[in-house]
This record gives sequence, C-alpha cells and structure tokens, in this order.
Amino acid sequence: MKKYEAMFILKPDLGEEAKKTLCNQISEQITKNNGSIIQADVWAEKRKLFFPIKRCLEGLYYLANFNAPPEAISKLKQAYKINEDILRVLITVRE
Repeated sequence: MKKYEAMFILKPDLGEEAKKTLCNQISEQITKNNGSIIQADVWAEKRKLFFPIKRCLEGLYYLANFNAPPEAISKLKQAYKINEDILRVLITVRE
C-alpha cells in the first residue's frame, strides 16, 4: 500500500449536515476500496477560486491523507467524478 494525499474542492453552499455527510462519503469510498484514512479534515472554508468551476466562485477545501493500493486510485477518481458536490479532486503520492 502506498501513501496518498487528496485535495478536494467542494461546493461552498453546502449546509453543515450536508458537509459532514459528504466528508463521510469521501472517507467511505477510500475504505471501500481497501484503503485506510490517516487524517482527513477541512483545510479551508470558502476560499475564492482563481476561475469559476461549475459556476462556483468559491470553494471549500477538504484534505485527506490515506493509504491505499495503487489500483484503487482510478476507482476513487471515477467515484468522486460522479458526485456533483465535488468540484475538483487531486490525488498525489506521498513519499
């Protein structure tokens, strides 16, 4: 298993309950694909974006550090792309 870091940009207009549910869904996808969460938390609340993404001018940043097998990353990206509340996701390998 490799260590990964994922940065998510979420829709800024989510309510508190919807935000918690979405963060749980993000973590569940990782564990569902044989991964384990090291740390996951909101990195920044409502930061202005450099350019609009899906008609949003601001975004909520969520950072997750996790361990997962390399073949799980493509499945995770595909699952996150389907979710409309996730504007962007970047998954990188940590050394």
